Amino acid sequence: LVFMMDGLRGVRQTWPAALVAGGSFAITQYFTSNHIGPELPDITSSLVSLVALAAFLKVWQPKTARQAAGGLVASGGGSAALAGFGAGGNGFGAPASRQASPYTLAQTVRAWSPFLILTAVVTVWSLAPFKALFGAHGALAATVLKFHVAGLDQLVVKTAPIAATPKALDAVLKIDLVSAVGSAILVTALISMALLRMKPRDALVTFGETLKDLTRPILSIGFVLAFAFVANYSGMSSTLALMLAGTGAAFPFFSPFLGWLGVFLTGSDTSSNALFCSLQQATAHQLGVPETLAVAANTTGGVTAKMISPQSIAVACAATGLIGKESELFRFTVRHSLLFAVIVGLITLAQAYLLPGMVP
Repeated sequence: LVFMMDGLRGVRQTWPAALVAGGSFAITQYFTSNHIGPELPDITSSLVSLVALAAFLKVWQPKTARQAAGGLVASGGGSAALAGFGAGGNGFGAPASRQASPYTLAQTVRAWSPFLILTAVVTVWSLAPFKALFGAHGALAATVLKFHVAGLDQLVVKTAPIAATPKALDAVLKIDLVSAVGSAILVTALISMALLRMKPRDALVTFGETLKDLTRPILSIGFVLAFAFVANYSGMSSTLALMLAGTGAAFPFFSPFLGWLGVFLTGSDTSSNALFCSLQQATAHQLGVPETLAVAANTTGGVTAKMISPQSIAVACAATGLIGKESELFRFTVRHSLLFAVIVGLITLAQAYLLPGMVP
């Protein structure tokens, strides 16, 4: 990102800060994903990275600190903001002036408290003793509702060459009233309301506005997930997996590009995973490549397309006053997105054949 905004000069001047930010993020992400669960890695990593970088900048500063010409955020058309993109050192103006924060430490902590509470609550939801409460013989097992889909459950059989032995697929609609991560987020919202002394009416208005803004994304994700189930149960994913197996030893390199394509089309890494993870797993099984690696490559490759997905670009332009500049922003980011995808592909290829011990 530093190279994108200021070229090699920026990298030379800020590499210690970039190392602290990236290193703290990676270490926290590894620890969280391996020892806590899959729900929190991005949240904990972001928080730790922010704190680590802020602390580091208390004792270290780059030789020069400059802001983009005209500022990164422009009102109205926003052409001044876009002019600084990718300038490679030419789009930066006068040294940035430092201003004292108008907020006290207590105010800052209070503003960040919903994220801190979310981290704590989801951590509790991820603990094995808590999950055991919702097991078959757990005290709260009744809060897990299961509905077997008539005419589909156990009637679709996965056979060779997709599976070594025939396996009937379950088709069960499972509704977790309490144990779902969404319930943890709801609990976080209620605690945050009390902590921030938010009136119930204001909370309901905010919820309604949020629901209105997210109506289309909710429908979009619902349709994507529905198609993912259709693709898996109809055999479409397995058929495509057999075709992709024809790429042979090169598949690990192309694996991230499936995730990249999924995020570009849907705007969501979650939706991309729903669409292509079964395909990735089946293809890896055919080729003898670690299935975990292929599925992880789908997620990692998908992240590199987030910057070029139409949904993300629309939100970014709306938030920064660059409405109408979506095409220019896309042209600037697409080459970097492809470069990152290629790098992820090379790393995946190395982990598949040269460094197999890295895959758990």
